[in-house]
Formats: sequence, structure tokens, C-alpha cells
Amino acid sequence: MREFNSGYDYFDGMDAEEILRAQSPLHGWQTQTRAFRPDAGVDHSPRWSDFADPLEAIQARARAHVKRRQADLRPENARFTPNERRALDALGLAADVDRKTLRLRYTRLLRQFHPDHNGGDHSYASRLQSVVEAYQLLIKSTAFA
Repeated sequence: MREFNSGYDYFDGMDAEEILRAQSPLHGWQTQTRAFRPDAGVDHSPRWSDFADPLEAIQARARAHVKRRQADLRPENARFTPNERRALDALGLAADVDRKTLRLRYTRLLRQFHPDHNGGDHSYASRLQSVVEAYQLLIKSTAFA
């Protein structure tokens, strides 16, 4: 192993500018990780590009979390668990929904996203799956018993 390492030259084939760039402490930081990409807000992490200071991004995320927690404590939300409320959001329904409205909304979304109803387009497969999972969770809820 020592023999191999002694003969190995990382900079072999690089010109002076490439060597200087590779020796820079910032080398490798040019690429954006998922959290720092402009579309990072997709998974509820801060969109770092929207903030000049990282602490502002963290503060905005904390405020959003507090706002969600306060919404969880409202009387109209007491009927559903947090997971069930997320399922309602996925279906675009309010907390005052009844079983019939739930079923009608589910049927409409199935028709909208199912490949058999939109010309074989499978681009909505993940959205269709989230609709089905949300409905399955809600239909078993004690709120509809």
C-alpha cells in the first residue's frame, strides 16, 4: 500500500490553475447541496436563496413551526390528529368536512390524476399515491365513525 501511495500523484495531468483551485479551501463548495438549492423549500426546509442571513431562514422556519403548532390547538382542529390534518391538506379539504364530501373529493382527484383518465400520463403518479394514502388514512379516522 505504501508503494502505491508513494507513486500516486493527485495533481498529475492538471495545469497550474487547476492545481491552485484544487488546493483552495473552498474547493468542492461550488456545487449546491439540496438544502441550499433555490428549490429547497419543497421539503419544508428553508429556501436559503430567499434570505440574506442564515439566521433569518432559521427564524422563519421556527415561526412557521409555531404557527402550525398554534393551528393544531384550535378547537376546529381537535377533531383530527396532525397526520389526519396533513391528509386533509393533501386532499384540499377543510376541517369541517363530512364523509360524503370526503368521498366526492377523493373521486374527483382520482379522475384527475389517474393515468386511465388523462390519456395514460403517468407524471401524476406521486400525486395520485398521496391522494390515495390520504384518503385511506382519513376513511379509518374516528372523526368519521
